[in-house]
Amino acid sequence: MRKFGVAILSLIFIISIAGAQTAPAPVAKADTTPPAPRGPVHTLDKIACVVGSSIILQSDIELQYSLYLSNGNPPNPGIKCYILQSLLTQKLLAQQAVIDSVSVKDDEVDNEVDRRMRGSIQRAGGQDKLEQFLGRSIIQYKDEIRPDIKESMIANKMRGHITEKIGVTPLDVEKYYNRIPKDSLPTFNKEVEVGQISFSPKLNKEEKQAYKEKAEELWNRVKKGEDFATLARLYSEDTGSASDGGDLGFADRNTFVKEFAAWAFKLKAGEISPVFESDFGYHFLQVIERRGEQVHVRHILVIPKITQPSLDRAKAKADSVYGLMVKIKDVNFSNAAAFYSDDKETKYNGGMMLNAENVETRTTYIPTDKLDPQVALTVDTMKIGGISKPQLFTDQGGKKSYKILYLKSSTDAHKANLKQDFPKIKEQAMQDKINRTVSEWFEKRRKETFIKIDPEYQSCPQLTGWENDPMTAQLKTKP
Repeated sequence: MRKFGVAILSLIFIISIAGAQTAPAPVAKADTTPPAPRGPVHTLDKIACVVGSSIILQSDIELQYSLYLSNGNPPNPGIKCYILQSLLTQKLLAQQAVIDSVSVKDDEVDNEVDRRMRGSIQRAGGQDKLEQFLGRSIIQYKDEIRPDIKESMIANKMRGHITEKIGVTPLDVEKYYNRIPKDSLPTFNKEVEVGQISFSPKLNKEEKQAYKEKAEELWNRVKKGEDFATLARLYSEDTGSASDGGDLGFADRNTFVKEFAAWAFKLKAGEISPVFESDFGYHFLQVIERRGEQVHVRHILVIPKITQPSLDRAKAKADSVYGLMVKIKDVNFSNAAAFYSDDKETKYNGGMMLNAENVETRTTYIPTDKLDPQVALTVDTMKIGGISKPQLFTDQGGKKSYKILYLKSSTDAHKANLKQDFPKIKEQAMQDKINRTVSEWFEKRRKETFIKIDPEYQSCPQLTGWENDPMTAQLKTKP
């Protein structure tokens, strides 16, 4: 049964290859096997695999492969083995979803199609370049990939349905830990718990006025008839949407900051909002379409630039708070963060940073090699329980702020043990249980389902043993 555990990985490939998200380099690296044979050169289309009542066409595989290439990955025919494995497991899950009444809404599918296409367009360097690469229009391509995206969403939802009731007890965690050979226990790097009180520079009304006027000038140009999308490409400072003419696709209310959502869900299709301010800067938006609780908008953003006087004001405030905390020894860092910090992600978490690579567990233990280098350098000189003097930090997006850091705890590198690492081991035990459950489900479904794979793909190691004919198997077992 272990050899069918690869089915678990297939769902990753559904997202990374068919999903057209970040370039799936790990998929390419994982393929160390010889590429699958090319097959007949003159074959226009054929059935690559039969899965129960469904078929997978060669054109389905080629469509996913073209998407893989459009993400900037090098040609690698061996990836087609993974694509077929992904589609095969997707079909099994989708067929069970029909039986279990698991489905997704059409507007959810539309939103996902739009989101993936925006990512593909951005990676390709623009819509024209993507259309040139694909040899068809974006509208045509969206129509082609929509059924597969819908099926993959249903498959992923079905997988969640299979595993939704899985849980682990402390005893399960202990048993899982005890099964790991002592010489195979993982080593965890040095970890720290770090808190912060962040002081962001804030522009005053006079400093922001020029940026507001620039946004209003662009608004007036749109109202006088200039093309919204062209102005967005030329002047919008939202790097995620400017190249798409400011188009943000379909999204729900929770996707946007409150000021943006208020206008997006107030206006009718075609209407343009006035210039308004949010934490990001000055915007104005146009509603393109509304579907229930989803809205399709585009916008132009002008971001005010931080001035030296605003940085000086932030430093003065940070110095004042630091002096207060040093003078009054029993000042609670958590309360100070909640009251003074401008960082919304940490101020209501006692000021404590979360491990960005393990957000689901909301753990505050962060490996030092995963910390911001500036933070790591400062923390390395601190004592547990101590706070740092205010320092100027610059994040990956270029935003500057003054921060007071607090070192709550520090754990040296060590071999995994239940006392120090119970949350991590619990997570691993949970994932192991999920993997075994999914693997067993696929093994059972495989035995019950007729699966026929085209000879071209029978040499794929990922598909070894997947072919199955339940009727033939039953005849063989009869006396």
